[in-house]
Amino acid sequence: MSLPTRQIGGHKAAINNPRVSDEAKEHSRQAIDELEADPETEATREGYQEDKDSVRVNAGYKATLKNPNVSQEAKDHAHEVLEERDAL
Repeated sequence: MSLPTRQIGGHKAAINNPRVSDEAKEHSRQAIDELEADPETEATREGYQEDKDSVRVNAGYKATLKNPNVSQEAKDHAHEVLEERDAL
């Protein structure tokens, strides 16, 4: 069986697809609710956090600071995170 977070992503895509029927969209909403309540979903998300390499995460925040297509609010948040991590 696929990861619950991947299943949720597929259902979210179906909800936002204009070619999907209203009945199928409702089914996807119900499936998302069920998957969100599943403890395996939270365990999977926690595993993603543990696997992240702090160097790569910091690099992403630094890229945010230089990206002209990013809002000032996002840049401010990235700056705060980098300061907290002593990565500037």
